[in-house]
Amino acid sequence: MNFNERINLYIKLTRLNRPIGVLLLLWPTLWGVWIAGNGQPAWNIVAIFVLGTVLMRSAGCAINDYADRDFDKQVKRTQDRPITSGKLASKEALWLATGLALLAFLLILPLNGLTLLLSIPALFFAASYPYTKRFFAIPQAYLGIAFGFGIPMTFAAQLGSVPAIAWWLLIANVFWAIAYDTEYAMVDRDDDIHIGIHSSALFFGKYDIAAVMICYGVTLAILSVVGSMLGLGMVYYIGLLCAAGIAIYHYTLIRKRQREACFKAFLHNNWFGAAVFIGIALDYLLHLARVS
Repeated sequence: MNFNERINLYIKLTRLNRPIGVLLLLWPTLWGVWIAGNGQPAWNIVAIFVLGTVLMRSAGCAINDYADRDFDKQVKRTQDRPITSGKLASKEALWLATGLALLAFLLILPLNGLTLLLSIPALFFAASYPYTKRFFAIPQAYLGIAFGFGIPMTFAAQLGSVPAIAWWLLIANVFWAIAYDTEYAMVDRDDDIHIGIHSSALFFGKYDIAAVMICYGVTLAILSVVGSMLGLGMVYYIGLLCAAGIAIYHYTLIRKRQREACFKAFLHNNWFGAAVFIGIALDYLLHLARVS
């Protein structure tokens, strides 16, 4: 195997060829960066958290494929993954994940002690998530914590503390993750039954669509409360209204439980996260323009 072929396999292993996972992790992190920075985050903070998000998501994918290597052999969609197909050794995934996590840690070394301390549970959640599918009825909730733990870290990095608002944002992200990853789990429902792992789609059963929409609603309700606590203006709520419209669109996609449509809804969640972020960023920008 030549160098280029190995690099391509590493790209597939870390899903860098499929950026949706990075985006679903990035948007809530940016919510935190902008709110904690009062609409004016330092650009070195933005760069650290954006790059750290890419590194940790990539490390998480490598760990996921290592943990699921035996399960993936039983699912046609995942049989050609680098480890499952035998193109990469299992230990390579571990070494790659370790190296990426170390790079992410080096990124935050210039930040304060609280941020460094919070990186420990962040790493734990990212590394342990793949194993929760074996025993936890709704592993998607755990995913929401893992994907959202950058939020308290952004507050710690900029404020030196983690106020209640950060934890409310994290809770909102948990419900959003349950919504979008249930849509994804609806694609793999039959395979998950066959190989004996848990998912929210199986847990909710015939109420899966209702559960997805309720989780979207709870996410938006919490974000509305967050906006009220922060005194954000109309532009922020327009962003939430756009996100609500996107959620309704997702309902039209998933209501017949067709695999392709459910997967399309999952991918489209990038725009849900983006709508919330744009509302945050523009609201702060307009406020700063008014007071300057």
